[in-house]
Amino acid sequence: MPSTIEQLHREYRARGLAVLAVNMEEPPEAVAAWVRSKRVSMDVLLDPPGIASRAWGITATPSTFLVGRDGRVVARAVGTRPWTDPEGRAVIEALLKQ
Repeated sequence: MPSTIEQLHREYRARGLAVLAVNMEEPPEAVAAWVRSKRVSMDVLLDPPGIASRAWGITATPSTFLVGRDGRVVARAVGTRPWTDPEGRAVIEALLKQ
């Protein structure tokens, strides 16, 4: 079973949901091995020096940022969330309708 975020990516990408994972401070080789082993299909960006993490104020993982079609952050969540539950799906559906 894919992770919740990967599952959302697979289910909603055709409707315009873009999911980007940002790996913080790990070597590219380790990230590539993890992506292959987990069969991740979403884009995984690398941030070995942690520049993006500091710029976005990430203090814990996972951290999720929901960004509207206009490029503005509309919500932020720290820690795991039940994105595939009805409430989580309602948030995604609302964003896709914007």
